[in-house]
Amino acid sequence: MKLRPCIDIHNGKVKQIVGSSLKDKGDSASENFVSERGADFYARMYRELGLSGGHIILLNPAGSPYYELTKQQGMAALLATPGLMQIGGGINADNAAEYLEAGASHVIVTSYVFSGGKINRTNLKKLVKAVGRDHIVLDLSCKKKDDDYYVVTDRWQKFTDLKLTEETLDELSGYCDEFLVHAADVEGRQQGIEEDVVGILSSWGGLPIIYAGGVKDLEDIKLLKKLGKDRIDVTVGSALRIFGGSMELKDAMAACR
Repeated sequence: MKLRPCIDIHNGKVKQIVGSSLKDKGDSASENFVSERGADFYARMYRELGLSGGHIILLNPAGSPYYELTKQQGMAALLATPGLMQIGGGINADNAAEYLEAGASHVIVTSYVFSGGKINRTNLKKLVKAVGRDHIVLDLSCKKKDDDYYVVTDRWQKFTDLKLTEETLDELSGYCDEFLVHAADVEGRQQGIEEDVVGILSSWGGLPIIYAGGVKDLEDIKLLKKLGKDRIDVTVGSALRIFGGSMELKDAMAACR
């Protein structure tokens, strides 16, 4: 189990937000933390600590007046850590190579591979052809509905008809190198991990999976390590002192080890 660092960028600022509060209209979100430092500062910090495989998420849609500022921050972080970070947010087959050339190890994709709430295999195949499956992370972030977890798109705002199951992971594993799963209902709330989501992920033994959402303390990391059978990596955001919380980054790294 490894700690995967994160840099979330919204309205041109590094932030930690409550995931379920994010709205494209007005570019609004409930904020836990807003940094005065640029994304490249955090990227360099992670590099110096030996962390890699983390994700940079651009939280503004392409049509937002803030999108270019947010993208510039993301590009600066990639340039500071070539080959060490992944990036997601508005990625498609036409622009994915641009981010890899800027230094991303992988591109993270959700919305592009769904149309009308269903898997768009045409777009999936286009993406694989454009950059290769070894450079793709599929984001299967989810919310609960009717006792099941469904993949959500468009910055966690829209439900798809795709359930998060072992069968789904099997089906999509041929198109990517890793999966990223935010438990969006608890994202940014520091109220504990979504144990049922972890249970689904831990029962599958395929590609690497990164879980994010709800981690509040070191005990949560230890619980995830146990429930995830030590094979699910974790991202911690708002709980870290660097993002306004109380947990030291080095302590989180040690708990994962």
